[in-house]
Amino acid sequence: MTSITELGVAAIRDGVKAGSFSAREAAQAYIGAVEAGRPLNAFVVETPEHALAAADAADADRAAGTLKPLSGVPLGIKDLFCTKGVQTTAGSRILEGYKPVYESTVSGNLFAAGAGMLGKLNMDEFAMGSSNETSAYGNVLSPWRRNDGGNVALTPGGSSGGSASAVAARLAPGVTGTDTGGSIRQPAAFTGITGIKPTYGRCSRWGIVAFASSLDQAGPMARDVRDCAILLEAMAGFDPKDATSLDLPVPNWEAALSSDIRGKRIGIPKEYRIDGVPAEIDAVWEQGIARMRDAGAEIVEVSLPHTKYALPAYYIIAPAEASSNLARYDGVRYGLRVQPEQGGLNDMYEATRAAGFGAEVKRRIMIGTYVLSAGFYDAYFNQAQKVRALIARDFDAVFQDVDLLLTPTAPSAAFGLGEKLADPIAMYLNDVFAVPASLAGLPAISVPAGLDGQGLPLGLQLIGRALDEQSVLNAALAFEERAGFTHRAEAWW
Repeated sequence: MTSITELGVAAIRDGVKAGSFSAREAAQAYIGAVEAGRPLNAFVVETPEHALAAADAADADRAAGTLKPLSGVPLGIKDLFCTKGVQTTAGSRILEGYKPVYESTVSGNLFAAGAGMLGKLNMDEFAMGSSNETSAYGNVLSPWRRNDGGNVALTPGGSSGGSASAVAARLAPGVTGTDTGGSIRQPAAFTGITGIKPTYGRCSRWGIVAFASSLDQAGPMARDVRDCAILLEAMAGFDPKDATSLDLPVPNWEAALSSDIRGKRIGIPKEYRIDGVPAEIDAVWEQGIARMRDAGAEIVEVSLPHTKYALPAYYIIAPAEASSNLARYDGVRYGLRVQPEQGGLNDMYEATRAAGFGAEVKRRIMIGTYVLSAGFYDAYFNQAQKVRALIARDFDAVFQDVDLLLTPTAPSAAFGLGEKLADPIAMYLNDVFAVPASLAGLPAISVPAGLDGQGLPLGLQLIGRALDEQSVLNAALAFEERAGFTHRAEAWW
């Protein structure tokens, strides 16, 4: 029999249901994989007891004929999701040791559907980063290596780097991620897996440690499109505890999956053809266009004229919201407290935040505080919000004529750890293709598209209309079937 760790979400669910193996066997196989994969530093906390308890419940449910949608499926949970009684740090020292007394809505939904938890996944601190190098708990390593004979440690992307690495290395069949400006899609592209950011509001933000509240959105990362559809179905739903949650029924995305996209119109935005992008990115994009045409779609060139302003607008709005959200970490109520020998309350605030936050988080707090300050609010933050509205309007206009957009996911393949850390602007440019859909709150998925000349994965992105995850998933399935991406990282860890 195929090793259980070679099976994804659907295969494990169906295997447990058919009695091909027990849920406990599946949990034990993945617990062993997590232990063997520790050199990747993908997990910051391991919870084998949670996975085994859920597995035993699934086996009992099978015997009783009461299996749930995810019975027997062990998952990894990004450390941004509060998990009751299990340390949740958001990758930061300032929350080290914090064990929430409540469960995030998304993780609670997954557990209610029968899933177990293998552990909490490493991430960039407070989801601020594109390479998982800002985590207070060390870099996550990509399981991939270049084929040039060197041994350069590569980034798995960020901020959901632990999530991406765990799926690509077969440490988990599926995981949760969050996407503020590309943090599901970019790491999915870097590691040769699939990840979808749903429409803003599809998944509750309650119990997710906040970065930028008008942008943060949870989503699944897994090995293929079907697995993402299954997980998203379990994660999504209205939550009265979240004022931004959409009060809409959750579609049955898996049952409606179809790779028949004949007659669909797919737009190719000309503004996404930017200088400095490697020729291999353009080549895989052209190949993707050909595959969509082969699937029966009509290809149309479109224009999103305000795209060039998306990245600067994002890096005003997101830090501004982060500056407000992170004000709560003051050493008084929870998490780290540093009390100087001399001084009062303000000195304790300063000492705690200086010791608890990393350099990137401090940088973004400073930027955010500046753009929100008197005299600069109108010049920066208000202007960025106006640009955001124009970007959303561009998408609205384009979707009058086409059903979907096809673009690259990231401007490069995975880069070496340390190669961009000293240049924040170069790091921020990793989000250039992902940020526009986030600003507009649109669903977008990254699917593996091929390998570059160094043998590293490249991804393409499909963007859809708000609330039309089904078309996004269907087009991704059509692409997946034609791309036939079966490459995987060779185990070196």
